[in-house]
Amino acid sequence: MAQAPEIHGTAAEGFEELRAVFAENFALRGERGAALALYRDGERVVDLWGGTADADAEEGAGRPWTGDTPVLLRSATKGVAATVLLLLAQRGRIDLDAPVAEYWPEFAARGKERVTVRQLLSHQAGVAALDRPLTAAEAADGVSGPAAVARQRPLWAPGETHGYHAQTFSWLLGELVRRVDGRTLGGVLAEDVTELLGLDLWIGLPEEAQPRAARIAEVAAPEPGPGALRMRPRREVAAAYADPGSLTRRAFGTVAPQPDENDPAWRAAELPGSNGLATARGLGGFYAALGAGHILERPMLRRAAAVHAEGTDRVLLTRTRFGLGFMLHGSACPMTSPGAFGHPGRGGSLAFADPETGLAFAYVTNGMQPSVTSDPRAQALVRAVRSAIARGAGARMAA
Repeated sequence: MAQAPEIHGTAAEGFEELRAVFAENFALRGERGAALALYRDGERVVDLWGGTADADAEEGAGRPWTGDTPVLLRSATKGVAATVLLLLAQRGRIDLDAPVAEYWPEFAARGKERVTVRQLLSHQAGVAALDRPLTAAEAADGVSGPAAVARQRPLWAPGETHGYHAQTFSWLLGELVRRVDGRTLGGVLAEDVTELLGLDLWIGLPEEAQPRAARIAEVAAPEPGPGALRMRPRREVAAAYADPGSLTRRAFGTVAPQPDENDPAWRAAELPGSNGLATARGLGGFYAALGAGHILERPMLRRAAAVHAEGTDRVLLTRTRFGLGFMLHGSACPMTSPGAFGHPGRGGSLAFADPETGLAFAYVTNGMQPSVTSDPRAQALVRAVRSAIARGAGARMAA
C-alpha cells in the first residue's frame, strides 16, 4: 500500500468523507497528482488537491500539485466544446437540425450531405475514424483534421446508430464553429465564457499558463484488493482495443504515433475533443455555471441533456447514452442522478453537472490509467458524493 501524500484544501461539513476517499486514491488506486472540486448550488463545498504535478517524475520528485495546477482533460474537454456550439445555436447562429454541409459545404462529400448538427454532436455522424491516421503535426495544424473528416466516407449510415467519435470530434466541432462564427472554438470559449466567469479552463493553453500545467504520464492501475470494485473490460472490448483493424482501435488511433501530450505546442493547439486543460476549480466552476443556467438558457440546457443516442456503442462496445455533446448518467459512466450530464476523459478525469441535486463535480488527474469512461478513482469519489447527499449533506439552498 502506498503512503498518501498530504492532502490540501477543504471539505465542508457533511462532505468530509470525500477527503478520506481522495486520500485513498493515492494509497490504494495508484494516484500520482489530482484535484477535486465539488459545487452545491453554486457554492464550492469541496476543494482538494495533492500529490505531484509531474506524473512522469520519479517518486518523491517533481513539483507539488497546487490548487492552481491545470492539467490535460482529454475527452473531458468534449462537454466544454459542445457547450460552445450550443451557445452559438442559442444565439441563432446555427440550427441544430440543419445539415452540417449547410455551414461547411465540403463536409457533404461521400454521402454525408444529410448529416445534421445534432447527429454530429450525439456521435451518430459515422465518421468516428479515418482511413488514414494523421500525424501529430497534422492533427494540431487546424487544417488537416477538418479536411480529413470532410473527405471521410461514413463508416455506418449516419443517424441509424452511434459510436464514440473519440478524436474526430475535435475537427468536427472545431471547424463547424469556425465556419459559423469566424473565431476558433477555443477563442469563443475564452472570450464569451471563461474570461467572463474567471475560470482557469482553456482549449488552447496560453503561454502564460504553460509553466504551471501538470505533466501527465501513463500509469498502471493497481490490482484491486479484497472487496474493491473491479472495473475490468469485457473480453471482447479488450480484444477490440488490441486489434489494429477494429473500429474501436481505429477511432482512438486517428493520430499516430501517439503525440507527446506534455509538449507545450500540443497544449497550445486547439483540439476541442481531447486537449483542453483546466484546474479542478475551473472545470467544476464551468459545470456549476452551466447547470445553473448561466451559460446556456434552461430550454437549451434541457435539450442538450436529453437522450439523443442510446444503446450499444459501435466504438466503445458497451451501452452509452449521449445528449448533445454530453455523456449522460448511465452504466458506462455513473454520475450522481439520472439527470446528470458531463463527460469523462480517457485516463481518469470526470466532470458533470446534476441539476436535480444542484451539484457540479470535477475530478482531474495526471496519472493516466487504462480507463475510458469509468475510472475507479473518479467512481470512488462519485460514490462518496452520493453517500454524502443521501445523508443530507449540504441541503439544497433556496432557489
